[in-house]
Amino acid sequence: MSDPLFECASEYESLLQQGTRLSGEDRFFFIRGRVADLAAHLPATFHPRRILDFGCGLGDTSRHLAEVFSAADVVGVDTADAAIAWAREHHAGPRVSFGTIDDLSSHGVFDLCYVNGVLHHVPLDRRDEVLAAIRAALRPGGLFALFENNPWNPGARMVMHRIPFDRDAIAVSPREARALLEANRLRCGKTRSLFWFPRPLAILRPLERALAAVPLGAQYWLLATRSD
Repeated sequence: MSDPLFECASEYESLLQQGTRLSGEDRFFFIRGRVADLAAHLPATFHPRRILDFGCGLGDTSRHLAEVFSAADVVGVDTADAAIAWAREHHAGPRVSFGTIDDLSSHGVFDLCYVNGVLHHVPLDRRDEVLAAIRAALRPGGLFALFENNPWNPGARMVMHRIPFDRDAIAVSPREARALLEANRLRCGKTRSLFWFPRPLAILRPLERALAAVPLGAQYWLLATRSD
């Protein structure tokens, strides 16, 4: 996770589009899809009041999380000062705030932590450190939703290769992600796959619900519980 990813916040979308244009969709399509699947698969009795968006970037997802979980306060954190400044200017509000990862401990504990596309930017020798920080930010029994690009999907690898700030990232497979979380006392549920078909094949998207258990979609996610 390095500041240059977001030094020019106004250029971020155009850089991202170099890869995602292969899908025919913009980044908001993927934000909505991830959060919708998360909301649909949380336990029925789980109603988060505090949500952490770890690695929030420009804050678009933080704002959307607050819209979907209307009873929750959302805190977005990132390592990049430029990203946080952009997020505060465009998305901060009564239930949405932003800060740096260095100040994470000052924000208290959370019921739910959302992390998308962060782990593949973390050096291998620091992944346990990052996961330990996330675990510490969760209340006992809190939930951790980890979303990652799937290296088992050829389309996902192609997209990452075309995005300048993802080109040298070290992708994390579903099996590796599960092992990392379990090693950090985060008890994992089932893996779900998302985003199988690009826009030209949108007629097939209703099949994605049935394919969610097959770990070959362009993205996958795990819902883990902080175990003590």
